[in-house]
Amino acid sequence: MDRLRVLVVDDEIGMCQGIERALRNYTVRVQEIGEDIQFDVDKATTGTEALAAIERISPHLILLDYKLPDMLGSDILEKLKVDKRTDMLVIMITAFASIETAVATIKRGAYDFLAKPFTPEELRSVVQKAASRLILQKQAQRFAEEKRQIRFQFISVLAHELKSPLNAIEGYLNIIRDRTLGDEVLKYDRMVERCVIRIEGMRKLILDLLDMTRIESGQKKRVFEEFDLREIANESIEMMLPDAKSRGITISLEGGAPAIMTGVRDEMSMMFNNLISNAVKYNKDDGEVNVTIVKNEDAVNISVADTGVGMTSEETSKIFDDFVRIKNSSTKDIMGSGLGLSIVKKLVSLYGGDISVESTMGEGSAFAIHLRTDIEPENTGEQLDAR
Repeated sequence: MDRLRVLVVDDEIGMCQGIERALRNYTVRVQEIGEDIQFDVDKATTGTEALAAIERISPHLILLDYKLPDMLGSDILEKLKVDKRTDMLVIMITAFASIETAVATIKRGAYDFLAKPFTPEELRSVVQKAASRLILQKQAQRFAEEKRQIRFQFISVLAHELKSPLNAIEGYLNIIRDRTLGDEVLKYDRMVERCVIRIEGMRKLILDLLDMTRIESGQKKRVFEEFDLREIANESIEMMLPDAKSRGITISLEGGAPAIMTGVRDEMSMMFNNLISNAVKYNKDDGEVNVTIVKNEDAVNISVADTGVGMTSEETSKIFDDFVRIKNSSTKDIMGSGLGLSIVKKLVSLYGGDISVESTMGEGSAFAIHLRTDIEPENTGEQLDAR
């Protein structure tokens, strides 16, 4: 439960005490965030006392009498305006109520206006509205700060992921330019090859970033159609066969009935491409990749298992996060963006599904996906949360 600090500024002691009693055990429910708010009340009877209290306790809400013994409430409003205090709201209270007074105080920065005499219910109604505004404003500021931090972390990681290959390419090109190894062209072939590999890695990172942005933005129209998941899986397998055969890795799609579902074909292709590509990249020479697809009444279960390097339990716990790559002696030379499995997880969530992994170091990994096939197209285009 959150608490807001209220400062009552009125030269009538009875008024201050009455407001304190009305708010002492009062609870405001902010429905938008499911949070309850209560109040701590402080009092001041002059403008001078009020300004000192504002400086000392930084109240969230000020109930300010328009006419005080030493100054007007509007003078305090002007002071707050000069200090640009945006973390508090002011409700003007006065016995000299008029439309002109209300408009003037609102223009000077007051949030609301309460005419004397008022009932406890009227007071609570105005306070409830102001408290809800304060809490939602604070929540928005917290979200904005979290967004700023996430953006900063994202850019930092992205800069690091691009800086390393660029430094490597620059180093190789400097050696080639300066003819450090002599004038025989063949001596530089390996360096040229490494540059090409690094460039391919950066291109993959950029394409993965575009895929992730397209998924998370929710702005691209998703065209639904009926298809057989086994056909899409076969297309991904055929695309990966050259790399697999060069290392003696076999890829199999276990036999079974067609797995017909309705969805976005490109999304399913992206999912299989990432899973099967990883299963080949992180496999051992002469290893195996086994793909299984089983269709039930309203769901489809997919498994992609390999006989590769495997992962520890700590690694599997974060493998679906953005920019996460498994780095050890077995994977240090494998290029990747660290976004593939994060993209797969986001795609799976679009179909109300889930993804998990079981892995053993040195023996391999098995990714299991469960997709719902009863999702209505109009309910699947919601924007995903990128935090």
